[in-house]
Amino acid sequence: MTTLFSRARKLDAHGQVDDFWMLVEGNSIISVGSGPQHPPADFQVDVAGRRLVPGFLDLHGHGGGGFAFDDGGEHLVRALATHRAHGTTRSVVSLVANPPAELRASLAAIADLARSDPLVLGAHLEGPFMAVGRRGAHNAQFLLEPDPALLEELLNSARGTLRQITIAPELVGAMESIDVLVEAGVVVAIGHSYADFAIAQEAFDRGARLLTHAFNAMSGIHHRAPGPVVAAFEDARVSLELILDGEHVHPDVAALTFRSAPGRVALVTDAMAAAGSTDGDYRLGSLNVAVRDGTALLRGTTTIAGSTLTQDRALRVAITRAHIPAVDAVAALTLTPAKVLGIEHRHGLLAPGFVADAVLLNSAWEVDEVWADGRRIAQR
Repeated sequence: MTTLFSRARKLDAHGQVDDFWMLVEGNSIISVGSGPQHPPADFQVDVAGRRLVPGFLDLHGHGGGGFAFDDGGEHLVRALATHRAHGTTRSVVSLVANPPAELRASLAAIADLARSDPLVLGAHLEGPFMAVGRRGAHNAQFLLEPDPALLEELLNSARGTLRQITIAPELVGAMESIDVLVEAGVVVAIGHSYADFAIAQEAFDRGARLLTHAFNAMSGIHHRAPGPVVAAFEDARVSLELILDGEHVHPDVAALTFRSAPGRVALVTDAMAAAGSTDGDYRLGSLNVAVRDGTALLRGTTTIAGSTLTQDRALRVAITRAHIPAVDAVAALTLTPAKVLGIEHRHGLLAPGFVADAVLLNSAWEVDEVWADGRRIAQR
């Protein structure tokens, strides 16, 4: 069965094309063009001049719609559905620090889900290998130093679906662990860390290729101590996650990040259960979180506990508050995260040979329809 998208304003990392059409067969894009002449199709979607962008890819999120990824089962499925309605067609499922047995069980469950649902790309272990004083909203009781035997157990439980792991590189055994994980094909991110410029550089030279939520839970930029963010800016091999909700990072600092690392910023949600839901009391892993006016804090503290962000809102903040060029903002949700995972040959562009993941956006950059693998999965 073929589907033709016509009269679109296409916008992806390669730029904008007006009066764009795209022919989809099965789950793939088979041809594209512009103008009134286009091939016939079994089904036609008249985009009517709205923006057509690739499906968003979230490297880092913990829940949504009132449900937490860590709770697994139907909670995981419903949380993913919330983000899909906001344009996230492919997700990496992030886990907070928990006891090793719980992490192994969660990784196995995500591996099972990824086998049956291709929109689930795999797992991200944000914990447990982080510095205690930079743990953010993770339970200090569950933090560990990286251990080869434990890493092997976690890799085995994930059965090839552990996509990303965050490590504080100053921990004992961290550099050697980066070697092991890189060899296993896992994207190593540094974060929740006291690492300075030199330690970050060493981690990148060992094969770490990502900075977990840049500026948050790490040293900032000081004129005599540039820290891990500048180390990432200077290394063309490294991408930077950014939580662009206007709270985690000031929009002007976000704009600086885009200028300093062009094509290497990935907009992530780091969303907890309240994303796409309401204010109230929630849990993040084993910790209590209070959400008020859309801001999530560990109860009784001023510690931010993830976000209530969805990727469509990150796009709007990028364009309207940080004044990022639209093509760069869209790339940060699509092609850049695909490159981080090494799947940019099939994800992140509206071009022949790519998966048929697309989001229809109105003039206010709001989601009207979401398509994944050539099927409509959400409609406003």
